[in-house]
Amino acid sequence: MTSAPKSNAVQPIIWLGDRLRLLDQRLLPLEETYLDCRSAAEVAEAIHGMAVRGAPAIGIAAAYGLVLAVRGDLKAFEAAEQVLAASRPTAVNLRWALARLRGLWQRGADAAALELEARRIHEEDLAQNLHMGELGAALLPQHARVITHCNTGALATGGHGTALGVIRTAYAQGKIGQVYNTETRPWLQGARLTAWELMREGIPAKLIADGAAAHLMRIERIDWVIVGADRIATNGDTANKIGTYMLAVAARRHGAKFMVVAPSGTFDLDCPNGEAIPIEERIATELTEFRGQQIAPGGMQAFNPVFDVTPAELIDAIVCERGVIANPTVDKITALLR
Repeated sequence: MTSAPKSNAVQPIIWLGDRLRLLDQRLLPLEETYLDCRSAAEVAEAIHGMAVRGAPAIGIAAAYGLVLAVRGDLKAFEAAEQVLAASRPTAVNLRWALARLRGLWQRGADAAALELEARRIHEEDLAQNLHMGELGAALLPQHARVITHCNTGALATGGHGTALGVIRTAYAQGKIGQVYNTETRPWLQGARLTAWELMREGIPAKLIADGAAAHLMRIERIDWVIVGADRIATNGDTANKIGTYMLAVAARRHGAKFMVVAPSGTFDLDCPNGEAIPIEERIATELTEFRGQQIAPGGMQAFNPVFDVTPAELIDAIVCERGVIANPTVDKITALLR
């Protein structure tokens, strides 16, 4: 039994019935290696260790991780859920996916029913991405020049992608003139992963340093900055990869519009605003070393938040599978989602 997207050659998450196979994104683009996870603990380690990343992909992987835990003993659910929930605290999709399976488990579902629900989460994400791609592409002008940050493509989702899915759909429609993708320090998801996806599909793209975006917007016309999200508060404040807030400020200064693309599961209606979103901070060596090679003086301390929050007033549109929220507010978001 396998479960994987059918609309993309890129298959980062493959369910094999007795194990979860994950494309190890830490090794891309130099090496395409898969990890086989046979327990919830192994899935949690893959999530925390960044072998799988991107909020939707994390949620999908966590759901399959719970299935692996309960195959032998349904009583293992709670302990496995705690391990998986702790693996990445900012991405709400992880918590949302675990909650879906918890609801079934509390109603007495067996392992087979939980497996069916995990596969449904995977398939739903792909369908949502394809629809969001259409909605987001409709906002772009012909010959659009766009900037995207981090990786939000098939590698970060159940297939096709969120922000990169919009770009992919718009390119298929002949609407993309030029894509600029940031390198995305410190893990270089843009340089390693987004560039890899863009080149595989022949989409016209240029890699830029994170710090070059504002200069680019000053000297060239940029129509949209298009990003994903790891959590969206009730008022529209959006947590995404570190550097997103900086892009939003620069976009507002230079007349580019700013689009967030994420499925409805990324909204956290229990979170009133960005101040309530927990921001994960990771170890200093992610900044002071690269692939085990020291690049800063020994003993150098570092501040390494991996997400930031973009205020809703800097966002022109949030695209989810239920529709487009222009200039997001609490009322607009709750009206669409409830």
